[in-house]
Amino acid sequence: MSWLVIKRFLLAILMMPMFLFNYIFNDYAIPPVSREGAYLFCYFTGNEVSEQTLHFAVSTDGYKFEALNGNEAVIEQTKGTLCVRDPYILKGPDENGKDCYFIIATDMNALEGWTSNHALITWRSYDLINWTDETVIDMREFEGFETTNRAWAPQAIWDSEKEMYMVYWANSTLENDTAGHYYAYTKDFKTFETAPEVLFGRWDETDPETGEKRNVQCIDGDIVYNEKDGYYYLYFKEDITQKIAYVRSENLTGPYNTDYTICSLNWHGVEGSSMYNITGTDKWIMIMDEYSQGTFFPQITEDFQNFTRIRRGDMKIDHVKPRHGSVVAISEEEYHTLTAHYGVEK
Repeated sequence: MSWLVIKRFLLAILMMPMFLFNYIFNDYAIPPVSREGAYLFCYFTGNEVSEQTLHFAVSTDGYKFEALNGNEAVIEQTKGTLCVRDPYILKGPDENGKDCYFIIATDMNALEGWTSNHALITWRSYDLINWTDETVIDMREFEGFETTNRAWAPQAIWDSEKEMYMVYWANSTLENDTAGHYYAYTKDFKTFETAPEVLFGRWDETDPETGEKRNVQCIDGDIVYNEKDGYYYLYFKEDITQKIAYVRSENLTGPYNTDYTICSLNWHGVEGSSMYNITGTDKWIMIMDEYSQGTFFPQITEDFQNFTRIRRGDMKIDHVKPRHGSVVAISEEEYHTLTAHYGVEK
């Protein structure tokens, strides 16, 4: 029996009285115990040039994260704007079927303005230490996107039917300055196999209060498949309330319903939500960037629709000063490899 298994078992016993008290009196969730592996959090830390870099933190339970490399950058960006934001990390097959980790992110320096970027940037790794194939994907190269002024928060999900990844991101142009979500397919995170198409947007929607038409910006998409009900859930920042909402579809590329549902329980404005599974359970954590507070807001769900808050004391993530990021499950061996290579900050 490994030390991680023993640690989880003892922690569950010690914390149970406090969890029960919170559950009964404070309407907080009892965090389920992770049953295998570990977790890797990929994020950036702020709007200065030195902070718009890729950072890693690790966790053995999915709740308490510790920074690697002294919370300094783990990848040196050499292309594009030399600044990176909103990283999304995922694991899946490369173009030859070999397991691989990919990072896809916003190539942008916020100091140049919020409508200054037009590209995504990607890397790949087979060991989480050595990152190669740095590639800038410029939206201006595609017909209809020549005047792109926002290409934000890209993510990707494996499409088993097409045997490719569907990349999706928020995009706007000079002609249509209200960002919405678009998608395209890739095999290698270097080139697109298909032209970008609309995934979901809030253009020309009817204001329920006035009955007038309006355009509402739609950014920070996160798509997760719910095996229980067979729907793809697209979570995004609802720009009016500054909360997280979702729409859903039985097909990855839509159409998604236009009658969105607010699902976040935050008090302060949030963006950049990201969902990850607590391994060995049917519970999913949603973390959100409370951008005005310098903190993250956590909540948990089983059905992808109804959430319960997680007590901040049950999470340890704010101390690494993260901004919009994502979490991927890793093996216990990969956890030890990362901590041995970078060192872990306690």
